[in-house]
Amino acid sequence: MALTCGIIGLPLVGKTTLFNLLTWSQVDTSTFVGKTKTNVRTAPIPDPRLDFLASLYRPRKVTPATLEVIDVPGFTPGAGAAFLAAVREVDALIHVVRAFRREDIPHVAGEVNPARDLDTVNTELILADLELVETRLERIATSKKIKGELLAEQKALERCKFALEEERPLVEAGLTREEWQALRHIEFLTTKPMIIVVNIDEDQLKKGDYEGRAGVEAYTSARGLPVLTLCAELEAEIAELDPTDREAFLKEMGIEEPGIHRLARAIYRRLGLISFLTVGEEEVKAWTIREGTRAKEAAGKVHSDMERGFIRAEVVKFEDLLACGTMAKAREKGLVRLEGKDYVVADGDIINFRFNVHKQ
Repeated sequence: MALTCGIIGLPLVGKTTLFNLLTWSQVDTSTFVGKTKTNVRTAPIPDPRLDFLASLYRPRKVTPATLEVIDVPGFTPGAGAAFLAAVREVDALIHVVRAFRREDIPHVAGEVNPARDLDTVNTELILADLELVETRLERIATSKKIKGELLAEQKALERCKFALEEERPLVEAGLTREEWQALRHIEFLTTKPMIIVVNIDEDQLKKGDYEGRAGVEAYTSARGLPVLTLCAELEAEIAELDPTDREAFLKEMGIEEPGIHRLARAIYRRLGLISFLTVGEEEVKAWTIREGTRAKEAAGKVHSDMERGFIRAEVVKFEDLLACGTMAKAREKGLVRLEGKDYVVADGDIINFRFNVHKQ
C-alpha cells in the first residue's frame, strides 16, 4: 500500500497551489474548489542521483520514487468532520500556514497570524484525539472484566488523556513501546509525522523574514516540528519555466533549488523512507523502502521472485559510483560488494539482486 501525505491548513493559505507543485498537477485553486474538494495525486520525489545514472546508462525510462499526496479540504471551525476524516486516512501531514499578504485574498480570520493558525488547526487535532480517547475509556469502563490487554489499554489511554487535556499532542505523551503496542488498533491524529510549511510572498522572500516568524519558531521548536519556508506563488512561476530559463532564474534569485524539491525530500525523510536504486539500459529506478529494511525484503519490492529466490545483493554506494565514473572502475577498486539477506539497505545503494527460483 502506498504511503500518503495530506496537505492541511485553513482555507486560502496556498494548500492547493502547493499540491499542484508537488504533484505536477493543474487543479483549480479558486476559493470555492479549495474549500470543498479533496484532490489526490502522485508526487515524484526529486533525486539528482537519477540524473547522473541516466546520463551513465542512457535508459529508455527513468522512474523516481513517489508518494501519494492528498489536498485535504481547508479547515473551518464548526465544519471539521470532512477535514478530520481525510486527516485520519493519511500517514503524514504537511501543515501549511500563511504569512503572505494579499488584499485580494483576505485571511479567513481577518488578519495574518501564522502562529495562531498553527495552533487553531493543531488544537482541532488534539480535541479529536481527546474525544476518541474518552469514548474508548467509557466503553472499557462498561466491561465486566478489565484485565490483561484491556487493562493495559485502559492505563495507556489514561496517560493519553492526561497529555491531551494539557493540549499536548500524543507524540509528546511519553508512552512506552509497550503502551503504544496496547493502542496499536487506534488511529490517532496527533501521532502522525508533520512538517510545517510557511507560505510567504516575494517581498518576504527577498527580506529573508516575515511578520510572525518569532511566534512560528517558538511554537515549532517547542514541539520539535520541522519548518520549511517557501513562496508558493513564485514556485509556481518557476515550475512553468523551461529547464534552461529555470536554472538562470534560480541563480539570479540566489536560490540553490526550488523549495518544492526540498519539501518533497523532507516529507520522505519525515516518513522514515529511503531509496535504493536499480540501473540498466531498460530503466533507472528509485525504489521506496523504510529505513532499516533488509536486502531480502528490498528485493521483494522489485519482484516477489527476487525475494523468494534471493541469493545475494550486489551493492555499490552511489557516491562510490559517482567518484569512479563507471561500474567497471568501481569493480576494479573493490567497491562493489556482495551482501546477504540480512544486510540493512542504505539510502542511495545501487543494487543488483542475484536470485534463483526453481520452477515446479
